[in-house]
Amino acid sequence: MNFLVAFTKMSGTGNDFIIIDHRKPFLAKEEMSAFAKAVCRRKFSVGADGLILIENSDRADFCWHFYNADGSEAEMCGNGARCAARFAHSKGIAPAKMSFLTAAGIIHAEIKGIGVKLAMTPPEGLALNHEVVLDGVARKVHFLNTGVPHAVCFVEGNHGTPVKAWGASVRFHELFQPAGANANFVEVLGPDTLHVRTYERGVEDETMACGTGAVASAVIGGVLGLVSAPVQVTTSGGEVLSIHFTLEDEGKISKVFLEGPAHFIYEGQLNAEAML
Repeated sequence: MNFLVAFTKMSGTGNDFIIIDHRKPFLAKEEMSAFAKAVCRRKFSVGADGLILIENSDRADFCWHFYNADGSEAEMCGNGARCAARFAHSKGIAPAKMSFLTAAGIIHAEIKGIGVKLAMTPPEGLALNHEVVLDGVARKVHFLNTGVPHAVCFVEGNHGTPVKAWGASVRFHELFQPAGANANFVEVLGPDTLHVRTYERGVEDETMACGTGAVASAVIGGVLGLVSAPVQVTTSGGEVLSIHFTLEDEGKISKVFLEGPAHFIYEGQLNAEAML
């Protein structure tokens, strides 16, 4: 690559992303994974939890390709989606009320100042009360796909949870193969308040926040009768996400919304040496 690539760095409650306007493509699909892995390296390149490439769509205002830091492609990312929406609006790609196409389906978003409210795709695959042994203790782990697969484990004293070790055990557990699952460790702080720490696939470590994980944690907390919507979720980064949902008869979950800030950090240009 012998030209500079304009990019924007954004953060959604501590989850950070490199966003590139790719409506005039310079990467072939088969090149995107390696590109993401290169530019998401911390200290050697820009560094981020993920890469978002914005492209044209004939089904929505735009579409995206989302890649984790390890180069794996993800179906959906709530924090990344909020950042992508605010980026697209700021660049005149989409109106304040927009839709965009992801691998998880079409997402609808509304810009609210520095915040973005997302209408999530309906959650699927709810499964309660799996048992997973962590540090020799059998713990209840619940599952819900909120665009990406999430396992949720309720704990006490969440600040002391060994998220990286326990998260890896859950993420690679045979129950969740072959795709694996993100692992969320959740403490109930009140009737509508949770503290969530998340181990994410593709990053293979705890991240400062995970939007789809916050949604999974809040919805499962609601199903178990631990919290009521709207649920305020405090993330590892300290910022708060607001989760709205409706629990209907026969276990149906509907009207799921994720709301929270999306911050512009800086803009720059990638030199070819950033991909070495």
